[in-house]
Amino acid sequence: MSTEQNILTLSCPNRPGIVSAVSTHLFQHGCNIQDAQQFDDPETDSFFMRVVFNAVGDDNLKQVKGDFGAIADELKMKWTMRPRAQKKRVMILVSKFDHCLVDILYRWRLGELPMDITAIVSNYPREQHPQLDTMGLPYHHLPITKQTKMEQEAQIWDLIQSTKSDLIVLARYMQILSDGFSAKLNGRCINIHHSFLPGFKGASPYTQAHTRGVKLIGATAHYVTGDLDEGPIIEQDVERISHRDTPDDLVRKGRDIERRVLSRAIAHHLEDRVLMNGRKTVVFAG
Repeated sequence: MSTEQNILTLSCPNRPGIVSAVSTHLFQHGCNIQDAQQFDDPETDSFFMRVVFNAVGDDNLKQVKGDFGAIADELKMKWTMRPRAQKKRVMILVSKFDHCLVDILYRWRLGELPMDITAIVSNYPREQHPQLDTMGLPYHHLPITKQTKMEQEAQIWDLIQSTKSDLIVLARYMQILSDGFSAKLNGRCINIHHSFLPGFKGASPYTQAHTRGVKLIGATAHYVTGDLDEGPIIEQDVERISHRDTPDDLVRKGRDIERRVLSRAIAHHLEDRVLMNGRKTVVFAG
């Protein structure tokens, strides 16, 4: 029996027999299902599934994957199948504030985020982060102005392609991506931003929140789309605030929330736990 785990994810129009077709296919190829999660969405009439399996017979993943194509075509599936141990290649974009980047690098070093980091890209020079240990990772300083925005995004895109990066993480990268660039990164670019109720836009949002006496602050991790901060949500969290908290307290607590929410969202993506469902996501938690 092989101990190597594989992950199958799929989404398709809902109909009877999907689970049977998937499980029968894996059984016929000598595979053992170790974990399976599924969800029927009655609003979109769509079906979503994530399966972890290993081989107990002679068939290898290439055979299992090749023969699954016929089933996927018949059921109109969007699907992926890969070895669980195959790490995704991740590029991290950062600006002035590096608290999310530091947290990601720490969790990566500990093995909590199993991935290959291809590069760190910033619109600020390396000297902006004098205490940051980049652990020998490539650091690219790509400055940007209103006049050079398209040129700078083209440079980032060239880096993404040359490094074969699968996922782009905006770890407090304080630049709005153009619609064209966002479209290129559809489904593989995660952003983090603060969340308030009511919402505050513009400069000093934590000061605005303090002035209004906000009692809850939070953070949202989502996929990037052309609609600013309105992409499909992957992960969120909140923390209660009291009248004793100063604007500096709100900033400090907000950074803590941003760190943990972004790291959880990255982990979900790395484990193929996030499936797109229109403007929403289905997240199969571990």
